[in-house]
Amino acid sequence: MNKNKSQIICDSKELTKIINQISSQIQKKYSNKIQNVVLIGILSAGYPIAQRISKEVFKNISVNIPVGKLDIAIYRDDLLAREDFVPIRESDIPFDIENKIVILIDDVLFHGRTIRAALNGLLDFGSPKAIELAVLIDRGHKELPIFANYIGKEIKTNKTDYINVSLVEIGDKDSIVLEGLKK
Repeated sequence: MNKNKSQIICDSKELTKIINQISSQIQKKYSNKIQNVVLIGILSAGYPIAQRISKEVFKNISVNIPVGKLDIAIYRDDLLAREDFVPIRESDIPFDIENKIVILIDDVLFHGRTIRAALNGLLDFGSPKAIELAVLIDRGHKELPIFANYIGKEIKTNKTDYINVSLVEIGDKDSIVLEGLKK
């Protein structure tokens, strides 16, 4: 008999540490060009993560990195094949991305399909100088040649596992839980 098993990957304290680590890496890499950096969070979890990264950078160096949000639902290649309802939400990128360094933010990197969709959607807003990717969790199993520049944690998973990222902004608490089948 198979039972679902859950394993806590990160509690609130560890999640804050990961976000601070990513913020620090961005600050260090772009210390002299931070005014050319913008953060765009992929809805839904990427947006609050991007907001937290921006706040952390401001706390450390008093520079406000602009934050936008991107809905990728209409850019998904599996939209018609999905059995569940995919809500369309509003993208909001209230700044120009032309010649900017855009850092896309998402919670989990798995196959790479979400990021592919995000790249298509992002280019509808302009032509950035560069696009980078930051994720809390990279779980492998990529189907596309998409890799993150900033990774909070790499986790080995089975393809059937699910990583549940909960954030206080969109859920009840901060945590990352690996949910899988126990054989």
